[in-house]
Amino acid sequence: MRMRLMLLGGGNALGQALIRLGAEEDIGFLAPRPPAQGWDAASLTQLLDDNRPDVVINLAYYFDWFQSSQVDEAALGSQERAVERLAELCQHHDFILLQPSSYRVFDGARTTAYSEKDEVAPLDTRSQALCRFEQSVRALCPRHVLLRFGWLLDESADGILGRFLQRLEQGESIDLADDRRGNPTPADDAARVLLAVIKQLDCQAPLWGTYHYGGHEASTPLLVGQAILAEAAKHRQLSAEILQPTAHADCSDADDEPQHGVLACKKIFNTFGIKPRAWRAGLPSLLERYYRHG
Repeated sequence: MRMRLMLLGGGNALGQALIRLGAEEDIGFLAPRPPAQGWDAASLTQLLDDNRPDVVINLAYYFDWFQSSQVDEAALGSQERAVERLAELCQHHDFILLQPSSYRVFDGARTTAYSEKDEVAPLDTRSQALCRFEQSVRALCPRHVLLRFGWLLDESADGILGRFLQRLEQGESIDLADDRRGNPTPADDAARVLLAVIKQLDCQAPLWGTYHYGGHEASTPLLVGQAILAEAAKHRQLSAEILQPTAHADCSDADDEPQHGVLACKKIFNTFGIKPRAWRAGLPSLLERYYRHG
């Protein structure tokens, strides 16, 4: 790897997965510890002025954007200013910016898979913020790659998977939509995609733009929940009867979550040669890490 790689957010689950995967190929990351208050415009300016990497992978706000049950509007406002400043700095220094985003920028009104050409229509405050982050990156930093991911799953105790497993162990009834669809995507698989993109950028390929990636086989929350339960039952005694099929419209998050959030992944395959992997194949190692760390 000829390029110097800076990873913001190396301490979160996706950042850790990327560091692990890079180490297997002798690819290292400069992963600075964030300030006590988190990365903001001023601290990012100092960081990039001092270190001058070739590529910045911005996973600094991964948990808020992809795993948190809810995000404070003030926090999103601060993150928006930081992303804008980061894009400005990358443009000024001619750095490459690799920025994650989400299927949540779409409203889920269409039943066919969303391509990168489809118009965004965010449903909630967090999704609207993600759209603004994307707009800032596109407008301010020409040398960027925006990666929209499907339903990201990681081993963090307070993430989406962790909250679900805790409810399973408590034995409470869990309503899961059986008419909502998306692409489950284990964090290890998302890290594989990020690393594959980085390796091609290292070959001086000017492949800037927006790309979609989600795990192979679009599914419903009910089917994903059943698959997770089957794997978790190898570690704990759990009952399958607590998972209740529910209509999307009757779910508590129906106003915030797209009913149809499937992403078309043709562009990332045609451009980078990245093939979607079956999300089910990633569950054993994901659950093993969750219970080992828990």
